[in-house]
Amino acid sequence: MAIDKISPLYRLVDEGDEKLLAVAEEVEGFFVSPDKHHGEVAFLNVRVSAHAPKRTDDAILYIINSRQETIGEYFIGRVVFGSGEVNYWSGNKSRFEFRFFGNRCEVPGTGEIWRRWASGVPVRKGEWLDLSLDQQESWLHVVQNSWFTTGHRAGRYGDDDIVHLDGAQISTKTGFYCALGEAVNGPGGYFGSNLDALVDCIRSSPAHKSLIGIRWDDFAASREALGIEFIDAVMGVMHEFGVEVTCL
Repeated sequence: MAIDKISPLYRLVDEGDEKLLAVAEEVEGFFVSPDKHHGEVAFLNVRVSAHAPKRTDDAILYIINSRQETIGEYFIGRVVFGSGEVNYWSGNKSRFEFRFFGNRCEVPGTGEIWRRWASGVPVRKGEWLDLSLDQQESWLHVVQNSWFTTGHRAGRYGDDDIVHLDGAQISTKTGFYCALGEAVNGPGGYFGSNLDALVDCIRSSPAHKSLIGIRWDDFAASREALGIEFIDAVMGVMHEFGVEVTCL
């Protein structure tokens, strides 16, 4: 079976010459805490190109869904091929280690969220609410990465001029951005992951797609959970760009 004919979740590509280097069903050591970096990243159930070089300085890791569409990407940089049990064409399980000298994802647990997004099952409204607080951080990371990888820009794509936020469901800053992205751009939608990104999304929306207002139910619960400083900063951004916030 040719390496480009299988359906992996991960593809390692040399950006410089656009060569497919390896494909794998799982990776270990890539989605890690900032304080737990290790040089080796293991690809599991992997197939490695027989023509792959021993190293590359322009590696990109792509996330592929069940329809063979690219839904996420990470620029890695320098990668040196290690060793392991390699299968070039067979379907047997295997493991191969690479030494990553460049970037990796510093949001643990993100691999599980990518697998969910790659399944082909549409993301449900409010699905992020079923996750733990740590998993919600991974969810927001995937939302942002996939949003731009799939060709979207910062801005509003939804049709509702006034969107609804349920303050009872927002207990963290991460939850606020998950809820706002979903309210503005639908399930899995992105509309900022911090205050600067929020400004970018509002400012970048075309005139006919400008966000007019937000209806924020149970606002007191959000204010207590998020803190006055963060709430005031959000309100300041909304006021600056003429977004009317109705607090109920």
